[in-house]
Amino acid sequence: MAEQWESIYATPLPHRAELAKALLLEHDIPAVVVNSQSSSYPSIGWGKSEVHVPAKDATLAKVILENEATFS
Repeated sequence: MAEQWESIYATPLPHRAELAKALLLEHDIPAVVVNSQSSSYPSIGWGKSEVHVPAKDATLAKVILENEATFS
């Protein structure tokens, strides 16, 4: 059975999603960035980047991001 992943952070700024991913990886939480931003109009900023983690790590990941000053 495949592991379930959950979106725990979304932002219109791709670099913020990458920072969140890096922070979670430092805490040994697997994380990936899913970019749903339109490649046709990147300067308009439609869409968002989401950070996904395994569902079993979602609660801890949210706490880590909430407690990190740069994400509050």
